[in-house]
Amino acid sequence: MNPIVLQTPDWFSLFAHYLSLSLLCVGGAIATAPDMHRFLVQEKAWLTDPQFSASIAIAQAAPGPNVLFTALMGWNVGLNAGGLWTAALGMVLCLGGIMLPSSILVYFTAQWSHRNRDLRAIRAFKQGLAPLVVALLIATGWILATSHGYALSNWPAWAVAIVSTLIVWRTRIHLLWLLGAGAVLGWMGWV
Repeated sequence: MNPIVLQTPDWFSLFAHYLSLSLLCVGGAIATAPDMHRFLVQEKAWLTDPQFSASIAIAQAAPGPNVLFTALMGWNVGLNAGGLWTAALGMVLCLGGIMLPSSILVYFTAQWSHRNRDLRAIRAFKQGLAPLVVALLIATGWILATSHGYALSNWPAWAVAIVSTLIVWRTRIHLLWLLGAGAVLGWMGWV
């Protein structure tokens, strides 16, 4: 990828976008990955599809909080824009932007909702968020799968994904066993 040129308004735009996404992180920051993809890859072209997917994959494989993939995206945007200092700036802007508003909001609403946990509206709100979180996670999975060329015609990969989803949903089999089975299927060349 050719180096990109980011001016001060671009850095503010990056930070502001992550600030706004912070308030949509219902179910975790990974649920906002489709919009991050739209902004960083499709709209601004600051990252390529492989860089975007690799940022998520590397951060998810590493130990630590789930939200670290945002820092890695900012790091990659910064590297594409220049060097280590811009990479550090991108990392701080993305991670700070995604963490700051939601952390402040959660701190104050957690205290309020705990005091009012017996209200019917609070219970209904929590139950109503579950379908939204599931839909956002499915959208994230779709973006990650299709960005690597997994077309719908690649039915073995989709079959493994659907079967794994059903097993996780309906049984108590640990996810690591399914990851291991997927690795074996990939090693054998079946998916």
